Amino acid sequence: MDSKGPLYAPAGTSVDVTRSLDEDSLVDGPLISADTLNSVIRREFQTVPTTCHAALLSLLHVVYVVLSLCVAVLCVLKFGQEEACASVLGPVRGESIIVFGKVFLWALVALFTACVQHHHSQARNRGYLRFYKQMQGLKQLPLTIHSAGNVLLLVVVASGLPETVRTYILIGVLGLELLVGLPCLLHYTVKVMRFNTDRSAPDVSQEEHSYTHSVTSLPTETGFREGSSLEDVVEKQADLIEYLKQHNSLLSKRLLNLTAQH
Repeated sequence: MDSKGPLYAPAGTSVDVTRSLDEDSLVDGPLISADTLNSVIRREFQTVPTTCHAALLSLLHVVYVVLSLCVAVLCVLKFGQEEACASVLGPVRGESIIVFGKVFLWALVALFTACVQHHHSQARNRGYLRFYKQMQGLKQLPLTIHSAGNVLLLVVVASGLPETVRTYILIGVLGLELLVGLPCLLHYTVKVMRFNTDRSAPDVSQEEHSYTHSVTSLPTETGFREGSSLEDVVEKQADLIEYLKQHNSLLSKRLLNLTAQH
């Protein structure tokens, strides 16, 4: 039994020596400075480019309402401008022009909503989960308002009321839609501009920073907090896992590139 001890000792010593040599070779190798590593792995902040779209849509909405009001007053109610309206519109009725314009405006709002959804989903994939959750209801509100306006417009047109009464109701519906929809777009524009101006780090980085500098801080969004629904927690965890997977993949590629350069 005693003779077996020395037989295994050289093997263990050989393994330790080999491991030590490997570690020494790693330590003696070229090291990447912290500043270089941080400068490479720090991703440049990408803005959400939907503020111009929202501003343009707001302007088009105002222009449409003003033109519809002019058509309704001058061409439908016929306040002394019958010849001018006939020369401009031809055989098309003024009420039909208002309806066609409303459908075109709704199509623009639907396109704007799809564009916003695309850019906000990209922001969520970059780790801005709170921003995505905060804007989730607001970004759908313009399309909801315009869809409700379309329904009211069609009901009024198909109601069979006298043309004068129908025109006044149309003007009221368009005005109410403008008073409700325009502040929503402006509010959305302000929030996105504030997000682009702050240029904050992704949520995970902010939580790591707050955890490092505040030991007594409350639990962060990545965990389960009292009052949070299980569905929200699961959704948030899934978003975080997806972001971290993409982030780790990107960091691995950049570290491999840095290692190859050195």
